[in-house]
Amino acid sequence: MNNLERLQMETKGIELEQPEMMIYLEENGLSAHDEYNASSADNKKAIYQTALGVLESIANNPSLMKTIRLDDMTVSQFHENLMERIDQLTKKIRQMKTDYSNTSDVFMLFM
Repeated sequence: MNNLERLQMETKGIELEQPEMMIYLEENGLSAHDEYNASSADNKKAIYQTALGVLESIANNPSLMKTIRLDDMTVSQFHENLMERIDQLTKKIRQMKTDYSNTSDVFMLFM
C-alpha cells in the first residue's frame, strides 16, 4: 500500500482528484507513491496531518455550507460533525509520538 492509498483509506467518502491528494501529501513531506510504513510513527502522523488538511479545506468551502437537507441531516449538522472530526484529529496528532521523540514525559520547566 502506498501513501496515496492510505490517505484515501483515511478520508473515505471525500471525493478529491488524485493530483489534489498528491499535493496534500507533498505538503506534509510524503510522496504519494512511496510505500506506506505503518510501523513509522512519523509516517502515520504525516498521514493524519494530511487528512486533517483535507478536512480543513472542506470546512473552508462555503458552497458546502448552504442550507440543504439530506436524509434527515441538515448541512449545519454536517458542519458540526466535520468540526468535531477536525478537533478529534487535531487532538490525536498532538498526542502521537514521533520516531525520534523523547520517551520521557517529564521536562525541565526551570533551568
